[in-house]
Amino acid sequence: MAWVYLFVAGLFEWGWPVGLKLGLTEDGLHWGWILFAVLCMIASGALLLIAQKTIPIGTAYAVWTGIGAAGTFVLGILLFGEPATLARIFFVGVIVIGILGLKLVSD
Repeated sequence: MAWVYLFVAGLFEWGWPVGLKLGLTEDGLHWGWILFAVLCMIASGALLLIAQKTIPIGTAYAVWTGIGAAGTFVLGILLFGEPATLARIFFVGVIVIGILGLKLVSD
């Protein structure tokens, strides 16, 4: 069950950078998006805390940040038109392989 908590924590990691990006625009502050970001941070951290009860901290943190980084990368492309170059996709793929590798070698 700890891995499920960790995965969901990683999904919440997607919310806070998106919320922060949408929370401050040329039009000014958008408090709803900033609140969304803060709530995602809290949920993500709480789920990481629970997952770390049984998953080693180094593994949990690496997987958590990796899920967050890879997901935010995809959202950046889909929502904000960020570049989807072959090099960027390759290196995010390396992160995903690292996440899968840590899961495979963990007890």
